[in-house]
Amino acid sequence: MAALIIGAGLAGLSAGVRLAAAGVPVRILEASAQAGGRCRSYLDPVLEMRLDNGNHLVLSGNRDVAGYLALIGASDRLKGPDNASLDFSDLASGERWTIRPNDGPLPLWLLDAARRVPGTGFGDYLALARLMAVRPGRDRAIGETLACRGALWDRLLDPFLLAALNTDPRLGSAALAGSVIAQSLARGGRAYRPRIAWPTLGAAFVDPALAFLETRGGRLRYGAPVRGLSISGDEVSALALAEGPLRVERDDVVILAAPPWIAGDLVPGLIVPDAFHAIVNGHFKIAPPPGAPAIVGVIGGTAQWIFAFEDRLSVTVSAADALADKDREALARAFWSDIVRVHGDLPAALPPWRIVKERRATFSATPAQNARRPGPRTAWRNLILAGDWTATGLPATLEGAIRSGRVAAAHALNLLGKP
Repeated sequence: MAALIIGAGLAGLSAGVRLAAAGVPVRILEASAQAGGRCRSYLDPVLEMRLDNGNHLVLSGNRDVAGYLALIGASDRLKGPDNASLDFSDLASGERWTIRPNDGPLPLWLLDAARRVPGTGFGDYLALARLMAVRPGRDRAIGETLACRGALWDRLLDPFLLAALNTDPRLGSAALAGSVIAQSLARGGRAYRPRIAWPTLGAAFVDPALAFLETRGGRLRYGAPVRGLSISGDEVSALALAEGPLRVERDDVVILAAPPWIAGDLVPGLIVPDAFHAIVNGHFKIAPPPGAPAIVGVIGGTAQWIFAFEDRLSVTVSAADALADKDREALARAFWSDIVRVHGDLPAALPPWRIVKERRATFSATPAQNARRPGPRTAWRNLILAGDWTATGLPATLEGAIRSGRVAAAHALNLLGKP
């Protein structure tokens, strides 16, 4: 009895550590040379520093993230403010503001103009209830649900949902947006204190998971792409590897945690999301000015979010298809110009930089693509799916990826007859 996991991204690792914790032997096959998938860190030869592939923001109320980090002993590897405050800078108007919600679910902060988005009133926030009322079976675009204009939209909902969905929010799924809001903004400030991995994504989410698996006998093989599945009757009987088939025993379970385009090729008849959007990140080797906020949302710039780490400043742009083909140095100069305008006390000269482009970062979170997301169970008894592209009820986020792994592990344990 063992679990064979295809893919060592966050979904595969999430499933693996839960199965290992339950005493199930775990073997993971990873096509690339390292674990983590899009949630990975690497030693950059140009900047000579360890960088994250992308800047992933999580929230204090992300319960699956919290459970995963607690399991692998990494609960202390997220950093963020003690309160749910978030800074914004509007480059067109020069305005700056900080939203400061109260901790509890009763939104008393909306009664204080100094704590809410400038130019908004209490009644504007009722739009959030309209999004939360949309159910998956009756999904529609956000633009068909909200007016998508005004101060609240321009200064909070548009940047927040763009980051969460990695899709133009007007075209994005209202059901997914409502789910994000229900699990964050609607639960009060205690649930959406922003958190970033510290010092890197790998140190927080990947390395402790690998250590956890190793101490429990888990095995991970790199450079081992699975090229096909052999199916006998109602089960997967072998995995096709470069050197030949890997037999799947009768009491084994297979968890497919590969990207959707790979899963769609491997599993006969599987419908998966087939439209994707890019994310572009910029990293600059320079210490931030003293007192710089950890995260700043940028309105009206090329950059969308600026992250301040001890040794670098980083930029993230979601739904960045229009930037994915642009010259890297031109992007670096545009990002740096925005950073200087936001943080001020920095040299105008471009510091050492690195641009990272993820062209198929996430599936397009539209109603049509959301409807293509499969559940964890398949037509084959011993084959289970995991990944942020499966039907998690969330867009393609770290929380969704980890949730999918937890759910896949629960199905595997049930199949293996373990409590």
